[in-house]
Amino acid sequence: MPNVPWTAASGGLRLRVRLAPKSHHDGLEGCQSGSDGRPVLLARVRAAPDDGKANAALIRLIARSLGVAQSSVTLATGAGSRIKGLFIAGDADGLARTLSAAALGAARRRA
Repeated sequence: MPNVPWTAASGGLRLRVRLAPKSHHDGLEGCQSGSDGRPVLLARVRAAPDDGKANAALIRLIARSLGVAQSSVTLATGAGSRIKGLFIAGDADGLARTLSAAALGAARRRA
C-alpha cells in the first residue's frame, strides 16, 4: 500500500481517519482519498457525535483493531471534525503492518 494514511512518528504512529458516526455498525472500511486528495482510513461507528461519544467509539475501534490498549490511542486533532488525527503509541513498524492488514481486509470485504 504505497499511499497510506499513517506515518511513523517518535514513539508510535500518526493516523489520519475519516469518521462516519451514526452508522449501522462499527468497523474499518479501508483506505480512500479524502476531499483534499490525501489518504484517510474510513472508520464507521454507531455512536452519535454528541459529547465526544463518536470520538471515544473511534478510539475503542482503533485500539481493538490494532490489539493495543485504549490508552495507547489518543485523538491529536479534529475533535469536532470528520477528519481525525490519531496518535497510536507503540512500535511504528508493527502498528503499520497491522493497520495495512486491517485496511486490506476491510477493502476486500467491501468489494
